[in-house]
Amino acid sequence: MKGLFKTKPKTPAELVILTRELLIYVEKNTEIRSVSVKKREILVQMAELNKTILEMRIVLYGSDQSEPNADACEQLTQEFFREDTFRLLVVTLPKLNLGARRDSTNIIANLQRQRVNSKLIACKYLEDNLDLMDIVISGYEDSDIALTYGAISRECIRHQSVAKYVLNSGHMKKFFVYLQNPNFDIASDVQATFKFFQEYNSQLLESTSYITKRHAVKLLGDMLLDRANSSVMVRYVSSLNNMRILMNLLRDSNKTIKFESFHVFKLFVANQHKPPEITRVLVTNRNKLLRFFADFTLEKANEQFEADKSHVMREIAMLESNDRPSTDDSDDCESTSSISS
Repeated sequence: MKGLFKTKPKTPAELVILTRELLIYVEKNTEIRSVSVKKREILVQMAELNKTILEMRIVLYGSDQSEPNADACEQLTQEFFREDTFRLLVVTLPKLNLGARRDSTNIIANLQRQRVNSKLIACKYLEDNLDLMDIVISGYEDSDIALTYGAISRECIRHQSVAKYVLNSGHMKKFFVYLQNPNFDIASDVQATFKFFQEYNSQLLESTSYITKRHAVKLLGDMLLDRANSSVMVRYVSSLNNMRILMNLLRDSNKTIKFESFHVFKLFVANQHKPPEITRVLVTNRNKLLRFFADFTLEKANEQFEADKSHVMREIAMLESNDRPSTDDSDDCESTSSISS
């Protein structure tokens, strides 16, 4: 007889609809300080919400007994983004317990890769709701929710359009503050999110789009030349790969990009604690670099640029390397010598 009264399992779409209703309820009522009956009701609804979030995670990831079903995943994804369930979940996260936060983070991570009719609809949703990144990145300012929002940030910035929004927003300067958080776990999480230079190099500085490349190198220069970011600047200019990218940008056909790139490249030369590999490349390519800068002029006179260029040329001319270039250095020479072209 028990089998006759079993509750019919909810479909993926029904799970999302119920979750959305519970999120709305929790968001509206958890701040209420009322009679114990109300408090008990809230606790019951919170428990139900935790349950539906767990069930959604199981749909997307499967369980010990079964693998995730592609059709069920697609249904859940479509309903999740059909209305603002994503936003509701993000803004309600601080009110959930640790288990529900962890499950929610897993759900959000999985949804970034789910396709509906071959399309990543999470990407389109975030493009239309970029203000959500303002919420999750600012979450680093709340120690109770920082790690959860940090994990969500990393998942969302996998989409190039979202990464561009963050990189070109005021949030980039905030990251330099967040990196100095005295809480080791939070600071480490910020650093993980701040895959700034890797993402910046691969998605923006080496972009085929003139507009993207121009804005990216300008923003990079502004941030690295800010005294408040000196420690990050030193880390950046200690990378040979970063220097190679800037040297390639110096060869760009657009003079504005070349000019902005020069203001970053000069930091590599001015660094008084250059790693040996950077010094070796500069010394090996000394003559080509000096010829390049001798011919590097602007259309309009710019005294500061000329002074900076002269300083860079002097520094390169005076460089000494303890390592003699050998056949092992051929890759370095090949990757940079074309700057004179």
